[in-house]
Amino acid sequence: MIAESNKVKDKALIFNIQKYSIHDGPGIRSVVFFKGCPLRCFWCSNPESQLKKPEDMWDNTKKAITTVGEYKTYDDIINEVLKDRVFYEESGGGVTFSGGEVLFQAEFATELARRLRDLGIHMACETTGYASTKTFSHFIEQMDLIFIDFKHPDSKQHRLGTGVPNELVIKNIMYAKEHHDQVIVRIPIIPNFNDSLEVAHQFAHKLNDMHIDAIELLPFHQFGENKYKYLNRDYKMKNVPQLHAEDLEDYKQILEAAGITVSI
Repeated sequence: MIAESNKVKDKALIFNIQKYSIHDGPGIRSVVFFKGCPLRCFWCSNPESQLKKPEDMWDNTKKAITTVGEYKTYDDIINEVLKDRVFYEESGGGVTFSGGEVLFQAEFATELARRLRDLGIHMACETTGYASTKTFSHFIEQMDLIFIDFKHPDSKQHRLGTGVPNELVIKNIMYAKEHHDQVIVRIPIIPNFNDSLEVAHQFAHKLNDMHIDAIELLPFHQFGENKYKYLNRDYKMKNVPQLHAEDLEDYKQILEAAGITVSI
C-alpha cells in the first residue's frame, strides 16, 4: 500500500501535460501525468514515470539529456490546462489524470481535481487502484470517470508481474463500482503474463464474483520501447510482438460466455 509521497507542499511532480488527447476519456482532453508509481510492471510503457524524483533521460528530438519530472503548483497546472478550455467545451472533453500512478500523490491530485471541477472541467483518471481505500475513496469523489486496471486475477502472479499483490486493487475496484456511476475496468493483455486462455477463464470467474459485467481489453503494444534505451534501462519485452484486437478474439469469447461485455 502506498503512502503519501509528495514532499513539496502544494506542489506535485509532473512529467508531462499532453494536449489534444482523444484516447483518455470523452472528447478532446489534456492528460496530466503524475510521476511516481508503487508498481513495477515489466511491460510498462512509461518507465520514466516510475521513480518519485526527477531523472535524466535522453531526448532524441533535442539530441540531448533532459530532466524528466518537474514540481508544479496548482496554479501552474490549472493555468496550462485551461488554455484548451474551448476544446473541452466544444468536444465534451476535459482533463485526465494519469501516470505513473496519480494516487502516489493523492492529496495534491484530489485537491487539484476539486479545483478543476469547481471550474466546470470534466475530470477523468487512469489508475492502478493501488492505494488505501480511504485515499482512493476521497480521490474518486472528484472524478467524473474512472479507468482502473485489473492486471491479473491471481494475487501471486499479479505480484510477480507488477511487484504488488492484487487484493487492494480488487477491493478498490469493487468500492468504485459500488460508489461511482462511471467506472471502466481495463485489462491489459500482456504476453507471457496474462494472455493465456487459462487466465481468461480465471478472469471470467473472478469478474463474476466481483459482479463486474463489462470490461475493456488493452492489447500489448511497444510504444514505450525506445524509452528504456533513453533511460539506459533493460527492457524485458524487447522483440515481443504486439497484440491486436483480432489476436484476442478467443480471449474475448471466453469472457463473453461468462456474461461479460467486452470492448477492445
